[in-house]
Amino acid sequence: MKDILAAPSVTALIRTMSNMYAKGWDERNAGNISLRLEESELADYLDLQAVDRRLPTGFSAPSLDGMYFLVTGTGKYFKNAADAPARDLGIVRLVQGGSSAELLWGFTDGSRFTSEFPAHMMSHAARLRVDPENRVVLHCHPTHLLAMSFVHDLDEAAFTHTLWQMCTECVMVFPDGINVLPWMLCGTNAIGEATAKKMETARLVLWAQHGVYGAGRSLDECFGLIETAEKAAEVYLKIAHLPVVNTIPDEGLQQIADHFGVKLREGYLNKGLSQKIVHNSKK
Repeated sequence: MKDILAAPSVTALIRTMSNMYAKGWDERNAGNISLRLEESELADYLDLQAVDRRLPTGFSAPSLDGMYFLVTGTGKYFKNAADAPARDLGIVRLVQGGSSAELLWGFTDGSRFTSEFPAHMMSHAARLRVDPENRVVLHCHPTHLLAMSFVHDLDEAAFTHTLWQMCTECVMVFPDGINVLPWMLCGTNAIGEATAKKMETARLVLWAQHGVYGAGRSLDECFGLIETAEKAAEVYLKIAHLPVVNTIPDEGLQQIADHFGVKLREGYLNKGLSQKIVHNSKK
């Protein structure tokens, strides 16, 4: 067997965790990631018949039965994963309709997957119905998106439009927009179910006053998705208290979408800062 620590999926996840911690998105033991793996990616690294232990998941996801996931552990610090990956990460296979997970590797200190595991799996199931190539669900606490949820209207169209206007790249990176949940208690199936519902129409879901969930086909895609939205939120917070005299007009947003062949979320133009910009330009 090859060394699992050299597997591309493991090294990529550790690199992503380190980058997220460096950006300040995952303070203390905040944040969690799950990466769906194919059996063929694991066959050379693990004896897939050797189950270390079974872990109850506390939910049901029949569509994920038999699937493999590399997932971060509960109470783990992203900054430490590179030094102790076998302790802080685990590879599991869902069985019994998703109600149980077989631990195939990792969590060597006797721990288990993140408390947000049900929310992750529900979101995986939702995204796979939309995009069969989706592989990643990532949760973190980006500072500026979190701050923006305190001062901006949480209407999804308005929130999305404001972010689109902040950076030219935004409409290319997340033309499906960002969906928003009001504050809810985390670590529950209720917030997992609500997030999964939002994941049916967008790859980004903001948990107001908490953080963000992102989904994508790869770790880089998902990381870049959140990174772009976070940059836009930072720009917004730097200018929100100032008289805005220039911005990307809706015609410009549509031109970007047309040029790069992406479809903007229907009904999301003519929202956000438009009225404020018109008002301030008349001062």
